[in-house]
Amino acid sequence: MPALEEPLKKTLGGSTAKVLAEHLDLHTVGDLLHHYPRRYAERGELTRLADLPLDEHVTVVAQVSDARVHKFNAGRGQRLEVTLTDGSGRLQLVFFGRSIYHHQKELVPGRRGMFAGKVGTFRNVRQLSHPAYEMLGEDSGAGAVEAWANQLIPLYPACSRMESWKISKAVDAVLASMEAGGWALVRDPLPERLREGRGLLPLPEAFRKVHRPRTKADIADARSRLKWDEAFVLQVALARRRHADSQLPAVPRKPAPGGLLDAFDAKLPFTLTEGQRTVSAEIFDDLATEHPMHRLLQGEVGSGKTMVALRAMLAVVDAGGQAAMLAPTEVLAQQHHRSITEMMGDLAEGGMLGGAEQGTKVVLLTGSMGTAARRQALLDLVTGDAGIVVGTHALIEDKVQFHDLGLVVVDEQHRFGVEQRDALRSKGAQPPHLLVMTATPIPRTVAMTVFGDLETSVLDQLPAGRSPIATHVVPAKDKPHFLARAWERVREEVASGHQAYVVCPRIGDEEDEGARAKTAAKAKAEAGTGAEGDGERRPPLAVVEVAEQLSTGPLAGLRVEVLHGRMQPDAKDDVMRRFAAGEVDVLVATTVIEVGVNVPNATAMVIMDADRFGVSQLHQLRGRVGRGSAPGLCLLVSEAHEASPARARLGAVAATLDGFELSRIDLEQRREGDVLGQAQSGVRSSLRMLAVIDDEEIIAAAREEAAAVVAADPDLAALPDLRTALDALLDHERAEYLDKG
Repeated sequence: MPALEEPLKKTLGGSTAKVLAEHLDLHTVGDLLHHYPRRYAERGELTRLADLPLDEHVTVVAQVSDARVHKFNAGRGQRLEVTLTDGSGRLQLVFFGRSIYHHQKELVPGRRGMFAGKVGTFRNVRQLSHPAYEMLGEDSGAGAVEAWANQLIPLYPACSRMESWKISKAVDAVLASMEAGGWALVRDPLPERLREGRGLLPLPEAFRKVHRPRTKADIADARSRLKWDEAFVLQVALARRRHADSQLPAVPRKPAPGGLLDAFDAKLPFTLTEGQRTVSAEIFDDLATEHPMHRLLQGEVGSGKTMVALRAMLAVVDAGGQAAMLAPTEVLAQQHHRSITEMMGDLAEGGMLGGAEQGTKVVLLTGSMGTAARRQALLDLVTGDAGIVVGTHALIEDKVQFHDLGLVVVDEQHRFGVEQRDALRSKGAQPPHLLVMTATPIPRTVAMTVFGDLETSVLDQLPAGRSPIATHVVPAKDKPHFLARAWERVREEVASGHQAYVVCPRIGDEEDEGARAKTAAKAKAEAGTGAEGDGERRPPLAVVEVAEQLSTGPLAGLRVEVLHGRMQPDAKDDVMRRFAAGEVDVLVATTVIEVGVNVPNATAMVIMDADRFGVSQLHQLRGRVGRGSAPGLCLLVSEAHEASPARARLGAVAATLDGFELSRIDLEQRREGDVLGQAQSGVRSSLRMLAVIDDEEIIAAAREEAAAVVAADPDLAALPDLRTALDALLDHERAEYLDKG
């Protein structure tokens, strides 16, 4: 068995191996050696306590400045309070029970130690309750002190059952066993030519130096080598997929001169922006090839993505094929269908009385359609009478068949799973071309574009006439008068003849207790959202309850209506129609208004519990205001603690209107998810050392090297160690995901 595949229990014993497996998903020697230190503390260094994130498990190196026993409950109870300091801030440790005198003997003012626990607050003071700790270096002669002071302490990603220093001891044991002959069995995935050409360390030396560095230069050398491992093996996986894709056949779709696209362009009442023309040319070039297009169209809300997508669909119809647009909600599917038919006019009435000669049918397909309308739409698709279909998940059902599907356009791609996109693409006789659109890519999409797996087109020009949107964070818990002022601003906008949205994370009409419990559990599990360390988080605010409170309170007298996904389609349409017509002042809604809803007179938006939404969602929601000539206002209401990551996220959204910049911030905070799998957040990241944003140069260089290797040897027959590393990376699920694309 290769040394890195050795089970940990052989080296560490059953109980330690069990905790590492169950709590940190570390099962083999290789897993532990790839569990790299998060950072390194210098013995003399004091961690900045002022920067500790709330509700996260941390390890700090700090100095005891004070330790006192306090009595409470009329003298029957005792607690030990220990203050740590570093000059930037203070952190309190608290211990209860009989063990406090043992801790008091250890935690003497002036001593340094490593302390691990979950950061909470009590009376606005950051606190670790009953932390695990290990004191550092007793004075035992000048030489020993100097050696101790200059040593680098690795701090590992840890958990409550396995503190950083226990992981460090496990690593010591594994390194000792590897020195006894294990390194000779380690397979190096980097081809020797590449490693020597770029001056990278051999793999065993990189492991030694990353875990037990003598100097900061050791860390830099080790990280450089280990980043190359990750970047190169991933890029080989993606290069092999691109090579396989290039062997797939697709029908070239070239627009016919004098056809539907030319007729549409001739009718446009405005000129396309330079960006729209450039991006369209890129897409038309891809559509004309004999291999499937794989392109991401990223553009700000209102930058004209739908226009670009429609021209691509018309080009495919001109070439004898059909195009399908997949939207995440019925509201958005209906909106797209309406705007496409309005833009096309009589060109969308092919075969109908009064329709243009070179026109086609544009049909809508959603789950709530009546039987007759649905049957007609299915018939139009299978016969080819409908060149364009706009629909929801209903498009994916087995009974939906196409005459000749040539292009799939996916709107808001982060709202769909890979299987759903794949199911729609499988409806083509040959793989259809794929265009995915988004305003703010999720972190995984940004990572995929950095890795070069999605060709990207960016629309960065906002159309003329779009107004600026001012965004502010409203700290409802710390400053309740700010929230009162927010409702005054809504009243002022309405008094000026405008309208407003209020967005809540939950519906709250007749949700069962199980759903509520699930929501509460999820909220409790979220890290860094600013809940008090010693209390449970309240459930998210609900549309129905908030609408009632506003109608009878701060917005009394205004016309307030609700909109959410559980309403009947007719009722939803009625509310949206009346809101668009100006008959409703304030719409209290869930994220059903996130995309596609276009009411230029709506100028204000208040997002309740804004910290419960992701960065891309907040950006999308904000894009609903400022769509007319009047400036927009977006207020992000949150009870999150000022120092929490959640508040930092909201601050980032307030600071910029640039969607791509926000997605990069989101990527830095949430990480990129599993670049080769389905996880879309950082919990299952396949990247342990690489940071997608910081290491773009390494990733690009690795892509070039990988492309050259795969072009020369697609099966990697001459590189068995690389093949082994690839097999380890691509478990069954990820391999299947790659095959689907």
